[in-house]
Amino acid sequence: MSRLPSSFRQQDVTRAVRAVRAAGEPVRRVEVDKSGRIVIVTGEPDVGDEPNEWDKVR
Repeated sequence: MSRLPSSFRQQDVTRAVRAVRAAGEPVRRVEVDKSGRIVIVTGEPDVGDEPNEWDKVR
């Protein structure tokens, strides 16, 4: 069984995040759905938001 082609590239996400940061907005979260739609949620983390264990994985 082979994989389907990816609907987005990391380069797409990187460009979107850089654009948001260049506009002076902090990036709170990035979501990518199966269709490749990239949603960037801006703002500072709320009190009680816990760091994701995968944030430390390289």
